[in-house]
Amino acid sequence: MTKGPPFQLRRIYDDAAGGKGYRVLVDRLWPRGVKKSDAAIDEWAKELAPSTELRRWYSHQPSRFDEFARRYRAELDAPSARDALAGLLARSRKTPVTLLTATRDVEHSGARVLFDHLTRAAHRTAH
Repeated sequence: MTKGPPFQLRRIYDDAAGGKGYRVLVDRLWPRGVKKSDAAIDEWAKELAPSTELRRWYSHQPSRFDEFARRYRAELDAPSARDALAGLLARSRKTPVTLLTATRDVEHSGARVLFDHLTRAAHRTAH
C-alpha cells in the first residue's frame, strides 16, 4: 500500500524527478517539443483522454469547463474506459501514480477531471 496520496497531477514539461512512482501521460495528443525517448513515462493512456470531439468542442475555454467536465465524466463512466481506470487504481495501491499533461491550464483540463475521478474512486475503494 502506498503512503500519501495515490495520485499526483503534473505537467509533462516539469522536471521528471518531481513526479513520483508510475508516470502516465493522459493526453490524447503527444506533447509538442517532447521526445518520446526523453519523456520518462511508463504509460501513455490516451484512451482515457477526452474524445477528440469533446476536446475540440471545449477548445480550452474556461467558460465551458463545467460542461466539459460533465461530458468527460460521462466518457469515463463508459465501459470502454473501465479497464484502463481499473488498471490505474490497482497500480495506485502499490505505488503513487503521476498523471502527466501538456496543458498550460491544468486546473481547467481533462487531466484535472481524470485526477479528481481517480482520487474519488480510490477513496471509495479504500473505505
